Amino acid sequence: MIFLLQCLYFILPAYIANMAPVFAEKLGVLKFLARSVDGGKMWKGRPIFGDHKTWRGFVVGIVSALAVVWLQYFLQQFYFSQKISLINYSEVNLWFLGILLGFGALFGDLVKSFFKRRIGVLPGKPWIPFDQIDFALGALIFVNFIFRTPWTLVIIVLLVTPILHISANRLGYLLKIRNTKW
Repeated sequence: MIFLLQCLYFILPAYIANMAPVFAEKLGVLKFLARSVDGGKMWKGRPIFGDHKTWRGFVVGIVSALAVVWLQYFLQQFYFSQKISLINYSEVNLWFLGILLGFGALFGDLVKSFFKRRIGVLPGKPWIPFDQIDFALGALIFVNFIFRTPWTLVIIVLLVTPILHISANRLGYLLKIRNTKW
């Protein structure tokens, strides 16, 4: 049970990075960055990513991941945080860790969107299980530049993330934060 908590605590910045763009859109922050990453361009007659993947989402997601990493660093002084931390936040470059987890999460989502467009799945339509694991997989790949993630962590994150992702989306749908249940 403790290893499950450690895995979730470690990947938490990526989870927050993945959710942050939705809140940024709903709150209307950084409207000047609410432009699509692909600039509305098409590839083989289809959007590259889609207009819902924005620069605002990237900026807010990465900043959110950084904030969570810094919070984890400050919480490390408490016993409970020390028990559920897989890494010593005092021994890593917090800026790099936050950027890798945040960017990795958003990049994973972007890659998934690219392939979703290629096969004709419209934005907002489900593509299970990829909608649920794309961001976690991206974050785990990128964070390996500075932290060798154990396979057990990867397996647990990839098994638990879909359950948490669907649960969070359903809650967001009930709270009218999200337009879809998945």
